Amino acid sequence: MMKGKGLLKFIGFCIFYFVFSGNFAFAEGISGSSHLPYFASALSAGLAALGAGIAVAYVGAAAVGAISEKPESFGKILVIVGLAEGIAIYGIIIAIMILGKIK
Repeated sequence: MMKGKGLLKFIGFCIFYFVFSGNFAFAEGISGSSHLPYFASALSAGLAALGAGIAVAYVGAAAVGAISEKPESFGKILVIVGLAEGIAIYGIIIAIMILGKIK
């Protein structure tokens, strides 16, 4: 139960920080003097990698069990595990897009 409270405190701190920092990024670009784009890109890549790791853990465990029972389903299961890994790729793409907006 303590892990959930720590995560809730961290999320609350992040929301508080972004709301009261006074630096907001809009479509015209992000100024280079701000540290928020770097934090946002690290957060998007890190959380996407964390989510992909959790997804691959569950899907991979189920895939090993399914392949041991039915080896001919290897190709289908490999695609499903690849979809779970795609979450991390999307996070990295968003991080690169955020870093590309920095002037």
